[in-house]
Amino acid sequence: MTHEMKGLLLDDCWAPVTSEMGFLELGAEQAAQAFATWQRGLPTSHGFTVEVLPVTGTLEQALSSLLPLTSGERQRRYLFIPTRSAWTAYVNSVWTGTDAASPMRYMARWLSIQCLRVVAVPHTLSGDRGRYGAVMLDLFGPEQPGKINNYVRALEVANDGGHWVFEQSGEPFPFEQVEQYQARRVRDRFTFEMLKDYLRHLGLAPFEEDFYLPPGSCAWLIQKTGPFDTVGREYTLEEVRAARVL
Repeated sequence: MTHEMKGLLLDDCWAPVTSEMGFLELGAEQAAQAFATWQRGLPTSHGFTVEVLPVTGTLEQALSSLLPLTSGERQRRYLFIPTRSAWTAYVNSVWTGTDAASPMRYMARWLSIQCLRVVAVPHTLSGDRGRYGAVMLDLFGPEQPGKINNYVRALEVANDGGHWVFEQSGEPFPFEQVEQYQARRVRDRFTFEMLKDYLRHLGLAPFEEDFYLPPGSCAWLIQKTGPFDTVGREYTLEEVRAARVL
């Protein structure tokens, strides 16, 4: 899958932070303030301080505000980045990479908006080194009566422990290449190029650097700091990339 993923955001230099991203159909500051309100109200946030701070500069400078990357909850950072669209991007400082599914699912339901989870990971596994490849797109919407979850559409091709799997749920959009889902080779059923095409139809170009931080805008960093006896560790981006064989 490596050759099929040319054109990842910032040449994939910020993986695993940007290997998975969330997108909210909401302004960046409004999204950040709402997220901070949610975090302050969590029972697990008792004793934590949650700050919302503006971040100026380039996309890489904004991403640098997440450093050091962390394990545990003692010091966690979340970044909301405006784009040249109605969507705001979301990433966080978890050292294993952004996990966007749960927060995007919750924010979509709570704020009655659309949210996305986008995953693009090249398949570089060779022996015991490298990464399992994945291309995923999840669209969440407001809570719907009678439904347990608020998935609107979900598509994924992923290497699951050595085997390629394809899964989908929800009704296809008119722009989808549904005939491709019958491809003989599983990894061809939902490709990186298809993901980019679908996202363009939804108004996003998340793998292009100039899609982010239009002139005059700033990103918003949420910094969550807790009791110092909470178990956790800090990592540089280089340490994380080395540990995950990037």
